[in-house]
Amino acid sequence: MLIPYKTSQKKIAMGLLSYMPKEKDVKKLIKTIELYETNETWKLFFWKVDDDIVGIAGLEMDGDEAILHHLSVNPSYREEGLGTNIIHALKERLNADLKPSKETKDFLLNCEEKTN
Repeated sequence: MLIPYKTSQKKIAMGLLSYMPKEKDVKKLIKTIELYETNETWKLFFWKVDDDIVGIAGLEMDGDEAILHHLSVNPSYREEGLGTNIIHALKERLNADLKPSKETKDFLLNCEEKTN
């Protein structure tokens, strides 16, 4: 289930974002979280399985497009199709054309190939 990020969940968000290759540095990670918290066009969503938050997606809204900058799933939950589920839920919720960033391009293309 897709749920919006709340600032009280900052540590959970930082933990999940740290699985992204370019977010390993703590200073970079703090700047990324600040970007999502201070810029209205940048949105973070969690993916919840039962009572556990196991994934995160970060987007930049740009008109009728949403640019996917971050997508990460807890390693314990990988290879279960959760990333693809997150993509589908985002498309339904946002009613926007989902576009990849450099960091998410390969994953997003792979998801689209699986559904076509």
